[in-house]
This record gives sequence, C-alpha cells and structure tokens, in this order.
Amino acid sequence: MIYSFSNSGFRDPETGVYNQTYFMEVFNREWHRHMRERQTLALLYLCPHVHETVKQPHLLELFMKQVQEAILRTTDLVARLNQDNFALGLFNIDREGTEIVIARIEQKITDFNQDYQRKHNNRIDYELAACLCQPEDDLNIENLFEDVRSLTHTLEGQREHHTAMHCLN
Repeated sequence: MIYSFSNSGFRDPETGVYNQTYFMEVFNREWHRHMRERQTLALLYLCPHVHETVKQPHLLELFMKQVQEAILRTTDLVARLNQDNFALGLFNIDREGTEIVIARIEQKITDFNQDYQRKHNNRIDYELAACLCQPEDDLNIENLFEDVRSLTHTLEGQREHHTAMHCLN
C-alpha cells in the first residue's frame, strides 16, 4: 500500500483540508517566525452554512476546494477548526494582499454558488472574517484568534455583510 498524505492524520477526512491540530502547530511556528522577522500575517475564519437537510455528501469538500484554489500560495494554510468553521493562515502578507485574497475567495464562492443554484436551487451562505497583524511580544496569539472569532460572530447578525477585516496593530 502506498502512503497517502491526503489521508494522513493531519487532514480532515471530510474536506481534505488540514485539521485543527496541524494548523495550530504551524500557525504558532509562523507567529514566532513573523515576530523575529517583523512580518505581518493574517488569520481568516470562514463559516459556511450548509443546511443539515442538504443531502450532498461531498458538498463541503467541493466548496473548500474552491476556497483553496483562491489562495494560490502554497505557504498559506486552510484548516477545519470544527464542524462549522475553517481557518485560513496567510503568511508574510500585508493589508492589500489580504484584501486581494479575500476578493478572490469571495469570487470563487460566488461562482460556486451560481453553479450550485443552477443545479439545486440552493446556495451556501457564509461569513468571512479576517484579522491582520504583525506579531509582537506584547500581542498575544490568543487575542488574534479571539478577535477574528468575535468579528465572525458580529457578521452572523448582518444579512447584507458577510465579510469583514480588522487590523490589530
């Protein structure tokens, strides 16, 4: 049997993206590297809403494949944090670059939804929140995760806005 990285322990079996444990290890390592090299990074949370009545087993996998295609850089990470949330780590990126990636993700989701609606008369709504920062000694990594989580929850109540970005420093 040939070993497959796509089926290994650091991948989410349903979507094929990295799992939370692997993401946290890499993000923590990158956080400290960015602190030393005085580079900025971004943490994004993506919360797609797939209704439980939808009976398409690979829908979330197909959806996340589109998101991965939008990122383009192999150094950036996409991971499943839990049943409903995904995290994206964008490394050595500035505000303009983060906005470009967000626009590409939104376009891929729009294209995906148009195709999906033609076939199933349904769409996947989502929230996408981003926090950009330059890691520093007095900035706690947990604060970054809390800020992006809080921004995501703020978006949940807003029908017309599904994307927001915040800079910590």
